[in-house]
Amino acid sequence: MKVFSGRLRPAALAAGRGLFLSVAGLAASITLFVLAVLSIVFILLGIGVFTTPVVLEAVRKHANQRRLWAVTWSDVRIPVPYRPFPKDLRTGITGQVERTTLMLKDPATWRDLLWLLMDITAGTVLAVLAAALMIYPVEGLVLAAGLWRVFRDDPYWYGFVPVDSQATGIAALALGIVLFHAGLWASRPLLRLHFVLARTVLAPTQDQELAQRVERLTETRHEAVDTAASELRRIERDLHDGAQARLVAMGMNLGTIEALIEKDPAQAKRMLAMARESSAEALTELRDLVRGIHPPVLAERGLGDAVKALALRLPVASEVTVELSGRAQAPVESAAYFAVSEALTNTVKHAEAERIHVDVHHAEGMLRISVTDDGRGGAVIGSGSGLSGIERRLGTFDGILAVSSPAGGPTMVTMEIPCELS
Repeated sequence: MKVFSGRLRPAALAAGRGLFLSVAGLAASITLFVLAVLSIVFILLGIGVFTTPVVLEAVRKHANQRRLWAVTWSDVRIPVPYRPFPKDLRTGITGQVERTTLMLKDPATWRDLLWLLMDITAGTVLAVLAAALMIYPVEGLVLAAGLWRVFRDDPYWYGFVPVDSQATGIAALALGIVLFHAGLWASRPLLRLHFVLARTVLAPTQDQELAQRVERLTETRHEAVDTAASELRRIERDLHDGAQARLVAMGMNLGTIEALIEKDPAQAKRMLAMARESSAEALTELRDLVRGIHPPVLAERGLGDAVKALALRLPVASEVTVELSGRAQAPVESAAYFAVSEALTNTVKHAEAERIHVDVHHAEGMLRISVTDDGRGGAVIGSGSGLSGIERRLGTFDGILAVSSPAGGPTMVTMEIPCELS
């Protein structure tokens, strides 16, 4: 019974999603394919120059939505292969011509159109099968319950069973039960196969993946160099304005104490107390600076305990779940730690949340971290936000950042870094 109930809910959910894809997804794919073909043809008339970028952008959004459903519904990851537009893209009619040309030269555009055609045909068949195996048996139950009487004079075919009597109605029910049990086992694989089929077309080729990786590595290398230079300037500034200034002041005080120790011992004693306080403050600042470079708890106890220590210092109720069977390489742990630290800082500053949950685990060669809060939502990547800094930090290690933050919340920031644990 537990096995049956454990399969029923996932299978029913897969059937509902298959039904949605076979109706709403099919309608969107047909509409966008027709509009895209017409718009490209109308380029020769001049009209397509204005409509093609809009339609192809809608196609990309539709494909990206399918990518999102693929990973959230069936854990099928489909990379996004679109070439970025140059930053100096012009406006007006000239800009529209350039945008249209760039989109048509992008191989991903033509793969999107091929995918639309495949989604209309084979993709829809798989989605319908995932739904029908769970929904069609209901009709067999209704026929056996008495609906067969409507078809007494003209048999109704339920599958390969002609239903015109109670006996044939029971036969239809038996066929429905068989189909229902088949659906319990097959609905989820069929839905996954739908997304795998989409991946065969939407995902970039090996050559394109290699070119994207080279481009990405070049970009992240420059960002890593810039980040390291910025970090060095921050350390230098903190040392100059903080600990160094205190140590210089303490040295001057010690010189004064040396001159006063025989003339005015009381004043010398007071200045010694001030020097001791300055040395303690300088030591605290140096410890904070070292902790900002590489926290001792991270080096000694690993990422899980370091994240828990971060959460303990938050002014918001927090919960941390860690499932790690080992430790990642030190640079990966450091990047993940500071990414989580920045995400938590952003949450405390902007989210107005009452509770935060952090989940850290490793699966399939990927370190996955999610930071979820019940705040007001509306977080976005870009425009110089803290999330952009996290994205750059993760990008150095081929990591990715995803944000789900609808208005009103909740917000989930998900970070993934490919790595192995030792």
